[in-house]
Amino acid sequence: MSTAYSARSRRTALGAVVTGAVVGAASLFGPAAPASAGVNWDAVARCESGGNWKINTGNGYYGGLQFSRATWNGYGGQKYAARADLASRSEQIAVAEKVLRGQGIGAWPTCGKKGGSANAAATRSERAAPKKATSKKSAPKRAATRKAAPERAATTAARQPSAGTYVVRRGDTLSEIAVAQRVDGGWHALHERNRAVVGDDPGLIFPGQRLRLR
Repeated sequence: MSTAYSARSRRTALGAVVTGAVVGAASLFGPAAPASAGVNWDAVARCESGGNWKINTGNGYYGGLQFSRATWNGYGGQKYAARADLASRSEQIAVAEKVLRGQGIGAWPTCGKKGGSANAAATRSERAAPKKATSKKSAPKRAATRKAAPERAATTAARQPSAGTYVVRRGDTLSEIAVAQRVDGGWHALHERNRAVVGDDPGLIFPGQRLRLR
């Protein structure tokens, strides 16, 4: 009896030591950071600024995600740096997450679509949908087929001669036109130059509109 009791006591003591070590490690390292299932900010930055997190072209927008001074200051960016291009990539993303919560991905009307947040939301919705909806699985395939249109439009934009103007074709976006035609200042500058034609919404252009590139 005394031997069995002694063995149980040793096992109990060992369990307490192990438990204490685990609790201690949790206290030391803190809770694990949740996995981010949000926007692919690197993809947005590649569209906005060619992935240059330090860019400052003088067009009034700064950093990889092209923050205006008003937006940067309004969402607490000044605690990192006076302008977005003077802050690190991670600091710019931290401010971008606040903008996302406040304004949604529409704060980046053209390039926000590159971030994948809409696709992630659709995936979560599909997983939560009842099984009886499986017959509608063909819908994403049709959407994937339509995604090829902007790529063809970008190729067309690259082939079209850049004689100082560009005629919008079906599937074009200001961002793709700016990249294909190497417009200084990117789509922001292209939009400002053609605001009288495009209007205030840079994400809404129509075939047949003639844009000034220079």
